[in-house]
Amino acid sequence: MSLVGNWSYPTNIKFGAGRIKELPEACAALGMKNPLLVTDRGLADLPITQDTLNIMEAAGLGRGLFADVDPNPNETNLEAGVVAYNAGGHDGVIAFGGGSGLDLGKMVAFMAGQTRPIWDFEDIGDWWTRADADVIAPIIAVPTTAGTGSEVGRASVITNSETHAKKIIFHPKVLPGVVICDPELTVGMPKFITAGTGLDAFAHCVEAFSSPHYHPMSQGIALEGMRLVKEYLPRAYEDGNDLEARAQMMSAAAMGATAFQKGLGAIHAMSHPIGAHFNTHHGTTNAVCMPAVLEFNAPVIADRFDLAAAYLGIDGGFDGFRAFVQTMNDSMAIPRKLSEMGVTKDAIPALVSGALTDPSCGGNPIELTEMNVTALFEAAL
Repeated sequence: MSLVGNWSYPTNIKFGAGRIKELPEACAALGMKNPLLVTDRGLADLPITQDTLNIMEAAGLGRGLFADVDPNPNETNLEAGVVAYNAGGHDGVIAFGGGSGLDLGKMVAFMAGQTRPIWDFEDIGDWWTRADADVIAPIIAVPTTAGTGSEVGRASVITNSETHAKKIIFHPKVLPGVVICDPELTVGMPKFITAGTGLDAFAHCVEAFSSPHYHPMSQGIALEGMRLVKEYLPRAYEDGNDLEARAQMMSAAAMGATAFQKGLGAIHAMSHPIGAHFNTHHGTTNAVCMPAVLEFNAPVIADRFDLAAAYLGIDGGFDGFRAFVQTMNDSMAIPRKLSEMGVTKDAIPALVSGALTDPSCGGNPIELTEMNVTALFEAAL
């Protein structure tokens, strides 16, 4: 089977090895003549980034680059990115990288022409309508990891550096106009990034599948996304040059982010404040939290995971699925406890507060309260 495709759901996606070469055509389609490539510091000098800048330059698109982006991007990174965008007279953004580069790049395009502060557009009610939609710059997304799926999302996660709270900023026009999914760009990922990002995609699918909200399309996408991760993440982890596994994981990442329109849950509600306070890797944190959350949600989700386990080829129904999750974590050197990632017991009250105000908590199949979220953190610690 040829792992190449042109998809129009949930946006225009050019999928396949080597398709980064089509970046100039994507820019032309969105009217970009002087784009700014936004990525994180770790990627800025790597060959995949420099090769992409060379493609831009050869097409007469310049080689504008902004890379002052932290692993958990914040409003300070965003302000600097907006300054660089406006100073360079740019007319669009190429969001390039993992979750941090993609999220920050999308927000630079969103905020470059706005007059209100970023926090006025948090994903609360209809706050997104406060934005001037006419000045949002066009966005091309180019993922270089297979995890967050931010390339197909209408929001970004930005950390408030003063309050240490992660905020979701939403607007329909933040959905990139074109996505280039080229699995060759992920070949160089180290094992711990392959594992953490891949398990982030898995968490998106697990939580979407667990969510009580009605969205059959997302439910089906989440189920198949879990299968792809189960089959191909171990292969990508063991052999980073396995291009088929890399491609299938890139598909799974986009599927997870598409599926979680149905909702997320306690895994992400816990992970967001942990990342904001302790600067942990998001996907790895999700993986550490997942066994405790599965146990907590068992009374409500066991029946549906009995069915999922059969589809995934896992014996033992929900209990077998839960055991599989821990085994997969262990096989990729994922810590078993949050304490192994530096999370401390004295931080639990602040983490609980952050979890209960995180939009993800509303998608958990069991209502989250101060008491049971505290117990969840203690169980995962």
